[in-house]
Amino acid sequence: MRWLVQWLVTACILLAMSSLLNGIEVASLGAALLASFLLSILNLVVKPILVILTLPVTILTLGLFLLVINGATLYLTAAIMGDAFVLSNFVMALFAALLISIANLFIQDSLQAVKK
Repeated sequence: MRWLVQWLVTACILLAMSSLLNGIEVASLGAALLASFLLSILNLVVKPILVILTLPVTILTLGLFLLVINGATLYLTAAIMGDAFVLSNFVMALFAALLISIANLFIQDSLQAVKK
C-alpha cells in the first residue's frame, strides 16, 4: 500500500514539476507513471550499489551526497525513458530529486499519522 501511494505521488510530482519548471518535460500521465515505476526499480537495484560505492564521500558530507545519488538515479531514469521524460541537465535532476524527497517525506508522515 505504501509503495503504491509513493509511486502515484511521485508520478504526480513529476507531472507538476513538468508544468512548473522549464527543465523538466513529461509527455503524459502514462509517461509519468512509467518514469515513477522505473525510478522505484532503480532505487531498489542501483541506489544501494551507489550508496556502498560512495560511502566515504557520503560520510564526509554528512549524508548530503545521498541527494546527488538520488539525482543520478532520476537522471538515469530520464536517460532510459528517452523523449517521454526529459531532464535538461543534472542540476535540474538534483532539484527534482530534492522536491521528490521532500514530498515523499510529507506523504510518509501523513500515512503514519493516519495509521495511529
